[in-house]
Amino acid sequence: MENHFNLVEEPWIPVADVGRVSLRDVFANPHHRSLGGNPVQKIAVLKLLLAIAQAAETPDDEAAWKTLGADGLARSCLAYLEQWHDRFYLYGDKPFLQLPDIRALVESRTAKRLNGLRTEASIREAKLNGLPRAIGSGIYPDLPSENNTFLSHTLSCGNLTDAEVAMFIVTLMNFAFGGKRVEADMPSLAGRALGNRYSAKAGPSLGGWSGQLHCFALSGNIRQDIWLNTITRQDIVRLNRWSHGLGSPPWEKYPKSECDDFAVRHKNSYQGCLVALSRFVLLDRSSIYYLDGINYPSVKEGWFEPSLILNNSSNEVKVKYVDPDRQPWRELQSLLSFAESDHASGFECFSLRKSIERARDNIEYVAVWTSGLKVTSNSGDQSVKQSDDFVESVVWLRTADLGASFILQLKSEMSRLEVLANQLHGRVVDFFKEQQVNGKKVGTKIGAQATHLFWQLCERDFQSLVDHCEVDDESVAMRHRLRKIFAGYAHQAYDRFCPKETARQLDAWAKCRPNTHNYLQQEA
Repeated sequence: MENHFNLVEEPWIPVADVGRVSLRDVFANPHHRSLGGNPVQKIAVLKLLLAIAQAAETPDDEAAWKTLGADGLARSCLAYLEQWHDRFYLYGDKPFLQLPDIRALVESRTAKRLNGLRTEASIREAKLNGLPRAIGSGIYPDLPSENNTFLSHTLSCGNLTDAEVAMFIVTLMNFAFGGKRVEADMPSLAGRALGNRYSAKAGPSLGGWSGQLHCFALSGNIRQDIWLNTITRQDIVRLNRWSHGLGSPPWEKYPKSECDDFAVRHKNSYQGCLVALSRFVLLDRSSIYYLDGINYPSVKEGWFEPSLILNNSSNEVKVKYVDPDRQPWRELQSLLSFAESDHASGFECFSLRKSIERARDNIEYVAVWTSGLKVTSNSGDQSVKQSDDFVESVVWLRTADLGASFILQLKSEMSRLEVLANQLHGRVVDFFKEQQVNGKKVGTKIGAQATHLFWQLCERDFQSLVDHCEVDDESVAMRHRLRKIFAGYAHQAYDRFCPKETARQLDAWAKCRPNTHNYLQQEA
């Protein structure tokens, strides 16, 4: 296939308030505010942009990083994209993040299966299994699985545009679902036997369990975000996490198999964190050949990404997983604990800490952006089911305010909100215990729903609370007003799930209604 759809020139990256833009436009235009798409797509694209930046010019130390600046880094990235322009074609002899050798491997398997078949049905089935599959098929959260029930044409998935396919390829490399969706019953590119029920590991950024949470500091300008999150060669040495250092991006040299020399180096480099190769794929118009790629270690086995939220305080490293029932903004005080003390304790994100320390001297406002995808794992197969969902929260901070007093006040306010939420849950349980013999069981379930609604309502005003965690009179007065609002949300959630239509309900409602007096009277 001739070279077609170059990611440097063609618009494919969604940008807020603009639409889709090209890689060149991202670095050339200083006015783009933020990336668009779902949370996982944003993470994947930001990682790609960082990979380009690190390949174009990785500063030696913080002084070199500051001297380089966002504009200087953007100029280096534009020059780099021109140098490697021919490696960013989505289709062609060297397709972006794809491996043409896959086709011959699958065709060889098909020929082997056809050998000896006699019936027309078995021959037809073997040929069908040798064709590339439609993009979707449960390998991407925004697309339907091939066994979904379609009630009308509106549920069907039409052919993806080239821009959507490009986004799919970029997202897939770090966030591929684990499971049996890959091609099997064949040798791998390295000659390793892949059985008929072979199950591939999940992409390293997604993780092999329920979906890992990622965190970045953003500035409200894409070019500045890339500069803010670019690490130095000094950082790579100090972290001592990647045995092959910075490494090279895969479009400069793509591996021939999952365990050749380049694959090993890439797996153990920082570039391997930014653009992983967890699947070997090849596009065929609107279809795809889909094989297992490089197998990356888990966090417990030593995998490290600067954007992951990790706890290294015990013998076994722990990672923060996505929980749609507990939105990330509720743990902002924990993520910012480094501003209170220089000693790391509990969960911490290197990328966030590094970027905020830089922002204090260079940027007035910075946003803590936390996002990820919750998935369900069943016997190694990952998919998005039932209550699984994307999570995303953005909280803006004034860098001059970040200090011990700010963190202590934020911790105090959040701990009191937790107490209020727990009180609401207990009061809902008591209401149903007053009504039914098995009221505790029913109340516990409905109490969780009421608490979930309470936190959803509180999210509306959380940014205002963060903006007023200082000791001045104006901030104290605002926190008093916010407490009245939060107490009102507790009563609103209670009233939503605890009816008072009958005399018995009204009696229980009045008896069990949350008393927020102590919360309102506590020093703000």
